[in-house]
Amino acid sequence: MRHHKYQWLISGLIILVSFTIGIAVYNTYSPMSMSGLSSTIIKDRYREWKRAYLKGNSNQKFVKVNNGKNNQTLSEAQGYGMIISVMAARQGFGSKKTFDQLTDYYLKHQISKRNPLMEWRQQQKGNYMVSIKSEKTSATDGDLDIAYALILADEKWGSKGDVKYNQLANNLLAAIQKREINQKTFLPKVGDWATASKTENIVRPSDLITAYFRKFASYTRDVRWTKVAENSQTVLKQLSSQHSTGLIADFVTVSGEKLQTTDVKSKQVASIHDNQYGFNACRIPWRVAYDYQLKHSQVSKKIVEKMLTFFVDQKDIMAVYTLNGKAVENYSNKAFSTPVAYASHVVLNTTLKNRYTKDLTSKISGNDYYPETIQMATLLASGDIGK
Repeated sequence: MRHHKYQWLISGLIILVSFTIGIAVYNTYSPMSMSGLSSTIIKDRYREWKRAYLKGNSNQKFVKVNNGKNNQTLSEAQGYGMIISVMAARQGFGSKKTFDQLTDYYLKHQISKRNPLMEWRQQQKGNYMVSIKSEKTSATDGDLDIAYALILADEKWGSKGDVKYNQLANNLLAAIQKREINQKTFLPKVGDWATASKTENIVRPSDLITAYFRKFASYTRDVRWTKVAENSQTVLKQLSSQHSTGLIADFVTVSGEKLQTTDVKSKQVASIHDNQYGFNACRIPWRVAYDYQLKHSQVSKKIVEKMLTFFVDQKDIMAVYTLNGKAVENYSNKAFSTPVAYASHVVLNTTLKNRYTKDLTSKISGNDYYPETIQMATLLASGDIGK
């Protein structure tokens, strides 16, 4: 009789305990708690970054890339700025006004009325930002970020206002597909200028942003983007398998329908680090982890985890490595450490998360555009987990 009298109480306690444990487990592993980063810190860093690097006037804004008096910017920087501003808006502290100012600058610096790709560089001449003839070509990485940012803006604010984000995105994506996608390999070229036999098969692996290509496919309903996504992931997987470190070079060549990869030589494309894990490739952990964050691709996860396993064994993350894992430089740089920190938040690598979250959250000095802008982009991506 006593057992039956208190059975309801015991059952209730069991339910309560189970519910409490369930909540604890959810809070531990739910997407919203994966980053564990304070929204206040992210907001503060955004304000610092914006104050340091956004220049221009009330109508147009650009991201300054140099420390000199005469401003310079790149399409790469404009893409980062647009991604950063729209992600900040998604998290409640960025504004549509800022994004539209950045968009207006992009529109004023398209290659031509018929070619909406962005001129790859502008420099200040008097009161104007201008491109000389050799700068009126494109850099694919910048155009990809701009297109993706426009899609996010359409999703955030719609396209019924003065700025038709959907039209701009679709026009830009059509131009990227026509001018910056290799029609044999269905991989991104390094720019619209890469048309000769010596350049058309050069690939910047950090441009193999599978998450973007998946989004482009669903947004445009153009199956060619699905092919770009599939081939990009295939090549990343191949490159990851070539070295025990999982490190991938700044540039490679990829040719034919079988996607045959070939190493480039030092100084073949841009710098002495072309065939090393350098200042282009350092973005790969961020770009690939972002695909896992959004789509839970197990291929992307394995590529990232292999690279992170290498970095766990490094006392510090240095700037530039050979693909076999030898540090080329004797200094660290947040362009290398913050993508690793972000990736560690995504795939839950506690060791690297504990070591390098401080780099993600450190104050923006305003003296070094590239690492601090990558820091800002990856910090916002971390804060965007679960959104």
